Amino acid sequence: MSDVARSRAAGRKERVRAAEILDRLEETYPDAHCELDFRTPFELLVATMLSAQTTDARVNLVTPRLFSRIEGPQDVLDLGVEAVEDAIRDVGLFRTKARNVVATSEILVGRHEGAVPCDREALEALPGVGPKTASVVLSNAFGVPALAVDTHVFRVAHRLGLSHAKTPDATSQDLMALWAPERWIRAHHTLIFHGRRICDARRPLCASCPVAALCPEGRRRLGSASTSSLSARA
Repeated sequence: MSDVARSRAAGRKERVRAAEILDRLEETYPDAHCELDFRTPFELLVATMLSAQTTDARVNLVTPRLFSRIEGPQDVLDLGVEAVEDAIRDVGLFRTKARNVVATSEILVGRHEGAVPCDREALEALPGVGPKTASVVLSNAFGVPALAVDTHVFRVAHRLGLSHAKTPDATSQDLMALWAPERWIRAHHTLIFHGRRICDARRPLCASCPVAALCPEGRRRLGSASTSSLSARA
């Protein structure tokens, strides 16, 4: 077998393994969804910006104070930075985030008629919006196939051996190469659910994991005999 054929065979094998992993995780978390509370694309954009280095649960406690006073970016401009800071001060880096929310609102009003664009380039041009935030907004607000990589997705993907990339953006590219675009959005939520509920950063519950038999880290932690019995029961 040539090197090219061997590489293609390895690639097919990995895609089959990735598909089985995602199938099992989707069966385990059929209700996987975005856990940020939002009603509009603008609320999702703001909530996602606030979620950097902060849990979704914390953001959901804070956003009602802000969202009760705003409906769109013009309302943010009317409030001003200090009022936004006061509304979100319980999230980390609230001053920087407040400035970014106001600066983003200025651009939305001035360049996009007050609407959140459904274009990646335009989203990533907004202050405080990177590839992950853009992917979250595109996929959850507009249904555009995207696969955002946060700390949970990054950790789970690497433990499962689905990526060995060193950055979230490169990890996202690896994952998107393994699954068809129509699976990306649900894969993002499913991997997050798994990371929060079983594949914990410090104490992963490998014995309860539905994909332990397919996971290099799970096999290492449990031993080959344990994962063989898990595979037989699956």
